[in-house]
Amino acid sequence: MLCSAQAMADTDEAKSPPPGFSLSASRGPFTLHNGPVYRAQDDLRSGLWVLKRHCNSMGFLHGGMASAFADGALAWAVWDEVRAMSVTLKLTLSYMDIVPEGAWLEARPKVKARSGDIVHVTADLVRDGKKLTARADGVFRALRRKGV
Repeated sequence: MLCSAQAMADTDEAKSPPPGFSLSASRGPFTLHNGPVYRAQDDLRSGLWVLKRHCNSMGFLHGGMASAFADGALAWAVWDEVRAMSVTLKLTLSYMDIVPEGAWLEARPKVKARSGDIVHVTADLVRDGKKLTARADGVFRALRRKGV
């Protein structure tokens, strides 16, 4: 399996991100394979061009891909809140509309509550800057190094 930006570019071309977004610097192997994911430079938004490989057999964003994208966006908000890596304890998505191939999908996360290492977050997934397509709600646990 190829897990590199070049391998992705060879099979599916993404356009440049909208102004204010750049390629995410924090990309693990899963995101490298399923991305590319972009982050806003001035807030917590994440973005994704919906490419053919992100789509189901009907030609729109696969629910599992939407879930993976939302999970990463929520984790980014948790990082911003606690400055620590985290794990997903619970993730719920409510789907409201399809996202066709070629659309720009943006996640707009925010922290709802925090109790110690437990963080509750939500995000709207918006297509092309205006159409609400899904809402994600998650509960994350911040990971702390032993002895800290």
